[in-house]
Amino acid sequence: MEQMIKDKTILITGATQGIGFESAKELAAKGATIIMSGRDKKRTEQAVEAVKKATGNDNVSYLIADFSSLAQVRSLADEFKKSHKKLDVLLNNAGGMTKERILTKDGFEMCWGLNHLSYFLLTNELMPLLEQAKKARIVNVASMAHARSFIDFDDLQGEKKYEMWKNYGQSKLANVMFTYALARRLKDSDITANCVHPGVVGTGFIANIGILEKFFAPLVKLVLISPAKGAKTSIYLASSPEVAGISGKYFAKSKEKRSSDLSYDEAVQEQLWEISTEQVKEFQS
Repeated sequence: MEQMIKDKTILITGATQGIGFESAKELAAKGATIIMSGRDKKRTEQAVEAVKKATGNDNVSYLIADFSSLAQVRSLADEFKKSHKKLDVLLNNAGGMTKERILTKDGFEMCWGLNHLSYFLLTNELMPLLEQAKKARIVNVASMAHARSFIDFDDLQGEKKYEMWKNYGQSKLANVMFTYALARRLKDSDITANCVHPGVVGTGFIANIGILEKFFAPLVKLVLISPAKGAKTSIYLASSPEVAGISGKYFAKSKEKRSSDLSYDEAVQEQLWEISTEQVKEFQS
């Protein structure tokens, strides 16, 4: 496997901590050229140095962008295109959740803008470089939180009613449906697109949304897995020869799983694609 990816270029978003960082470390250890994205320069530089030190791989660099800003997502894509001729693996990992309704700089509800629109825009902006690579892969980190969710086209931004898990789940369902619609568009190419549920990972992401409050902490900790374990399926989809040519699938624990029934509705997928295209239109090249 290491031989297979040693000449591959991999961009990982949200790579300064958690499963993004662990993915960067493991893939760097296999010999790939890694570009880690983060929003804080100092912390991102420290993460890059940590990966280099842990792996002995000096082909690790970074790009800075706040993925809640679509202008910054596009700027990162432009910067990447200036310095690279191809992209073998795009690992869309950046994401978050907020207790209360917060808007991005572009006026989108945070979960929608950060978790979905950033994936949609970055992937489309980098498609020319993915097309230049031989058998490129797109890996979208979704979540099992999509399973009981639906796309509320009448209230995408939570203006009428915002609920943390509802809006987060909606954005994760959008990740899954985007993956399926994208794979359909790429079916005649050498590019694959898959999505992943990483597991319930014990990272700052969970702590920051208040799940680990004193009363629930002992119960939650029983089901949490480490970021290293949470990264395994992303790493598998990014690098394993076993999934070469497999596209438009949902994975958990490095195995293909069935996502929610709604996620396979092509009419909803296409409506989502159309709306997403319109929402990122002014930020596209």
